[in-house]
Amino acid sequence: MAKKVMVIGLDCGAPKLFFEQFRDQLPNLKKIMENGAYGRMRTTEPPITIPAWMVMMTSVNPGSMGIYGFRHRTLNSYTDFWIANSFKMTKPKLWEILGEKGMDSIVVGVPPTFPIKPMKGHMISGFITPGIENDYTHPLSLKQEIADLVGEYILDITFRTENKQQLVDELFEMTKKRHEVIKYLIKNKPWQFFMFVEIGLDRLHHGFWKYFDKEHHLYEPGNQFENVFLEYYKLLDKQVGEIMELVDDETAILVVSDHGAKRMKGCFCINEWLIKQGYLVLNNYPEDITRPGKADINWEKTKAWGWGGYYSRVFLNMQGREETGVIPQEDYDKEMNILKEKLLSIKGPNGEEWKNMVYRPEERYPETNGDPPDLMVYFDDLSWRSAGTMGHNKMYLPENDMGPDDAVHDWYGIFMLYDPKKKIGKKLPDLSIMDVAPTVMDLLGQEVPPQMEGKIIRP
Repeated sequence: MAKKVMVIGLDCGAPKLFFEQFRDQLPNLKKIMENGAYGRMRTTEPPITIPAWMVMMTSVNPGSMGIYGFRHRTLNSYTDFWIANSFKMTKPKLWEILGEKGMDSIVVGVPPTFPIKPMKGHMISGFITPGIENDYTHPLSLKQEIADLVGEYILDITFRTENKQQLVDELFEMTKKRHEVIKYLIKNKPWQFFMFVEIGLDRLHHGFWKYFDKEHHLYEPGNQFENVFLEYYKLLDKQVGEIMELVDDETAILVVSDHGAKRMKGCFCINEWLIKQGYLVLNNYPEDITRPGKADINWEKTKAWGWGGYYSRVFLNMQGREETGVIPQEDYDKEMNILKEKLLSIKGPNGEEWKNMVYRPEERYPETNGDPPDLMVYFDDLSWRSAGTMGHNKMYLPENDMGPDDAVHDWYGIFMLYDPKKKIGKKLPDLSIMDVAPTVMDLLGQEVPPQMEGKIIRP
């Protein structure tokens, strides 16, 4: 049993890159794998930063939390939505549970922890924080300590940009500043549980995948950013090594990611498809690229519409639920099943078969709280992103409709467990993101709370 646990969160960490492609060039992470235990970790559905980190920290499924992504429909509205934040995350998180037992935690960059809530320990909020002019630390005095240490702290960067050199500069600056703050907190603040998330890896993947992956359809041999991937991975590995030197032999170290990543093959325009299928009816087709909430939709004739993202959320226009619903409630199941079969049969731009997955939320979760969609749609096993915008006059796009973006999320992230006092040297069978919180509780000698759905990992 460890006296402390350090969880290193690498957002968007992909098993193939850490465990295979870059392994021999990452000496510190290789040491963790060779002396500890590691394996692929199945993420949650949907495989998105929010809810994934909260699923990890609570060991509760998204349906029970009522969190299905960054944004959610408000009370069956056509246009109103709310953004996930800390106040929507009502299930007990690890640091809250440990705090009730008198244990101090340090939490840095875990999404979504803004607005900041009081806790036993220290916290720095994550990338959904609007800016450092807000109160982004607990206690508030920590904000000045950070400014004294690194100057202007960087919560996040704009990664969907064509200015790639600026993105490189900001990416490395953000990661280095966060690391300095993390080292300072390790050395100067009390803790039994330390958890941080480096969002930079996610920004690297989305911003530079096509420059590194020779199989990407937009890859250009010999481009100037070809080595940015490896340089950043080496930086992360160096930082992991420095953290390992700072913690003592009584500290167990976990390295985890919220989901994986892979090349994006393109973007499928869900609403353009629904228009062609007669489900979505417009009064006027938009002249410019337009989100569903801004489009001139004839709701009295529309049967379904969709949201874009890493997966598509499809909503049916139901009588008695939506303001001008057209589908009678008694026809709900029939219409749902017809639409589901049509979505499953969608093929690629050249007629190639896709591995589509279409589910009702109740098929994936034991309960569906909050504002779930009617259907959750994954195109070609996540390889094709969903575009919710209209005005493209086509269904297939070579790139993301929301700006430059080269990668999509994948089902499996990474898990590593290292105990300095115990050599394991073992590759584990596939794990679940639900297993992290129970494992941390077990490592700290604490009983696993009954609401946690995962199991303890004991290699």
